[in-house]
Amino acid sequence: MRGIKKKNAYLLPALVLLIVACNSKGRSMFRAENNVDFDTVRVSERYHLEGDTSKPFCDIRVEFIYPASSSKINVDTLQRFFVKHMFGTPYDTLTPAQAVDGYVNSFKENYSADAATYRESAKDMMELNELIPGIDLSDSEHAMKDVFYSYYENLSDSVVYNQYGIIAFQVKQSNNKGGATSYNSYRNYVINLNTGNRVTESDLFNAGYDSALQSLIVTSLLDQNNVKTVSELEDLGFFGIQEIVPNKNFLLNEKGIIYTFNKGEYSAYQLDAPQVFIPYGAIRSLLKENTIVHKLAELQ
Repeated sequence: MRGIKKKNAYLLPALVLLIVACNSKGRSMFRAENNVDFDTVRVSERYHLEGDTSKPFCDIRVEFIYPASSSKINVDTLQRFFVKHMFGTPYDTLTPAQAVDGYVNSFKENYSADAATYRESAKDMMELNELIPGIDLSDSEHAMKDVFYSYYENLSDSVVYNQYGIIAFQVKQSNNKGGATSYNSYRNYVINLNTGNRVTESDLFNAGYDSALQSLIVTSLLDQNNVKTVSELEDLGFFGIQEIVPNKNFLLNEKGIIYTFNKGEYSAYQLDAPQVFIPYGAIRSLLKENTIVHKLAELQ
């Protein structure tokens, strides 16, 4: 009897060791390294109307970081995803370099077309004004210049996270078409390297996540702006905060999810675009099981 107890005493540590080994093996299968390398295409051009440096111009700057090689997913599939979400669907059959060239050329062509349209409209308006008796053509209400505006655009992307089977990247676009206000936007994307598909909120969360995330987003905005009430947020230039919802414009990293709300969504254009970080610990119960993001949460 004593011999049996002694044998069981040896078996117990061995069993614990086996369980630990199995768990370690399971975790090691969730590898951090994606084995994706990146390259960059940079273009900066100024185009004057009719090639005349005395005339208005457009400036276009593009910096495109794209996947150059991958051992986890077909690199053509990965490049197509990046090209599509950087430049748009019309370019997604092109190589990264071709897409950049095509986008830049299209921008210049559109500028020339806008200038031609403006000149025709200005000419028609000036001819119409001349037919009106006693009109003061110097009056700002009736003044019409035949000189077009200058345009500019900056378009770039950045890889925010590249581990554990996902790549998260952000596309930043800013432009001005002659007005007093520039347009700025941030577009966020996450690709699942196991499927080649974009990661969506429905991939991440169980049903009913909207209302739970809503309160977390509001709390984060209050903390960021050092205020305690929604009314105080509104005094700073925010609006519609009581109705704010997850907007699908998110990034992922090893610590949590990051939502970007562009200017004009829930804040005045004078404010910076709000970035809302929500740690996995705050949303663990909302996450679907057996997903990449659930595994990321388990690493915390």
